[in-house]
Amino acid sequence: MRENLAIVSSQNMALIDSMKPTDLSAERKGIKRKNWRNRIGLLLKTNSPKSILHLMKNRPYRPTADDVHQWAQSLDKLLSHKYGKAAFCIFLKSEFCEENIEFWTACEDFSALTSQKELASKANSIYEEFIKNEAPKEINLDYQTKNAIIQSLHEPTVTSFLAAQMKAYSLMENNSYPRFIYSDLYKELCAAARVEGKHIKS
Repeated sequence: MRENLAIVSSQNMALIDSMKPTDLSAERKGIKRKNWRNRIGLLLKTNSPKSILHLMKNRPYRPTADDVHQWAQSLDKLLSHKYGKAAFCIFLKSEFCEENIEFWTACEDFSALTSQKELASKANSIYEEFIKNEAPKEINLDYQTKNAIIQSLHEPTVTSFLAAQMKAYSLMENNSYPRFIYSDLYKELCAAARVEGKHIKS
């Protein structure tokens, strides 16, 4: 099991997602660091001049050292940069607490919808995945916020999940984001961007 979990693939990450917390407790310490190192290694290829953008096709630019440093200025700047957000997701996955960023992203997609039919379908999907009791990726919400969402499901609007989204954002901003900025992962991202910049200049 330990070797399988250490291999980075979508299949194995899905396996991790489906495991119970008690199953994970014995594995976390051993795989956490190796897990994010493997996953960010695939993105950054830190042992070569290749960067995250070589592996994410159809992108016109690479994250510079300045880009990566700006990610430390605010959570908003981190999430507004596609590759900053990708790195943050990897970090949250490694800590087994990715539900807030996934919920936040789902809400961003939801708020961009214009069709009432699409809103209703997406609202129910978000509720089933993140809101209802014992949902697969249930986020921590107070009764009033959760109840307001339930009441809006029969006729959702683009703001139906706004209060919950703000709470999820606040949790990330005050907890996960500072840990990310002070993590070895972020330090390696900074170092990789500096190395990449030197290769470009040369």
